[in-house]
Amino acid sequence: MKQHLVLKLSTSLILWFVATTIGFAQETLKTMEWTVDGQTRKALVYIPATASSKASPLIFAFHGHGGTSLNMYKTHRFDQLWPEAILVCPQGLNTPGMLTDPEGKKSGWVMNDQTNNNRDLQFFDAMLSTLKKTYRIDDTRIYATGHSNGGGFTYLLWATRADEFAAFAPTATAAGKLISKLTPKPALHLMGENDPLVKPFMQKMTYNAILKINGCATEGVKIDSNLTKYEGKNGNDVALYIHSGGHGYPQSANPAIVNFFRNYVKK
Repeated sequence: MKQHLVLKLSTSLILWFVATTIGFAQETLKTMEWTVDGQTRKALVYIPATASSKASPLIFAFHGHGGTSLNMYKTHRFDQLWPEAILVCPQGLNTPGMLTDPEGKKSGWVMNDQTNNNRDLQFFDAMLSTLKKTYRIDDTRIYATGHSNGGGFTYLLWATRADEFAAFAPTATAAGKLISKLTPKPALHLMGENDPLVKPFMQKMTYNAILKINGCATEGVKIDSNLTKYEGKNGNDVALYIHSGGHGYPQSANPAIVNFFRNYVKK
């Protein structure tokens, strides 16, 4: 009888622990939904326990073409490095790619800058509006990063929504025609020296233009083997994270991006 009671209590304790753990996970990492122009849009969102009581930094992280919000979350895990920040990993819709997938069978982001018609800019506006209404967002600490096509969309946000952000960190991408529409902002650009998709010469054209836009010093300061920082005018610094790999995102860059974001607030 005593053994049976102990077993019953132990089982109840285990069930309580599992239920509590699941509940905790649902409270801190959840899928949020919006209806934008008649379409259901989703994002995987990490929400710190203090988000309703304390002004929270906000980071948007956009996956590459063919990617998912879950994979973006798993590869970036900024919540482990900056647990006080809200992390939003939106999910793109099927979109023709600029370099691959011309039929648009995979998920991605629309890259035109027609701000009234771009479904993904409308999606961003809806996400930001909801998060500001639901949680205490630190308006001086809103950031965006994205990989490949998601990095291109990060440049589009810079070109069209710069006033909302403190800093940007596009990775494995190029700004293309958007360069002429960029205004000075702190930025980190990540590039693989052997990127076979977004050619390094294209990315170099982008980050050299950003160095000029931000009025950066001609000589940078080497932070480590991958990272070089250039002091910009009025605090609009540029960091270049150059690695020896290809188009893939190196998770070793996560601390560099988070540390870069932490250093900048919107003026």
